[in-house]
Amino acid sequence: MDKQEKLRLKNILLKMREDITAKVHNIEKENLGRLQKDATGDLSGYGMHIADVASDNFERELSLGLAANERELLYKIDNALKRLKDRGFGECEVCGKVIGHKRLSAVPYAMMCIKCQEQADKGLKQG
Repeated sequence: MDKQEKLRLKNILLKMREDITAKVHNIEKENLGRLQKDATGDLSGYGMHIADVASDNFERELSLGLAANERELLYKIDNALKRLKDRGFGECEVCGKVIGHKRLSAVPYAMMCIKCQEQADKGLKQG
């Protein structure tokens, strides 16, 4: 892989990182920084119906789960940026072969070639 291609992929990774960081920040700000009354707009002293509380809690948990998934993606992007800097970027961490250009264009933070990733996915499905 030449320098220009590495620079292109690095810029893609940095942009992805910026977008995901902003998304995680917004999710956390919307869900962690508000009280139950603030979330519903209920300013009265009366309690909320149990179904409303459950629905609100479900939405909050779903949003925080999405934020956790995004944080995992951030970890993968940071790992790819480190590999770009330290070398090893574009090499499968399992078999050591070169990860294909098409795969890196689609998933610039890929750590495995398609063959090794498919085997890893099969292992996850079976286990």
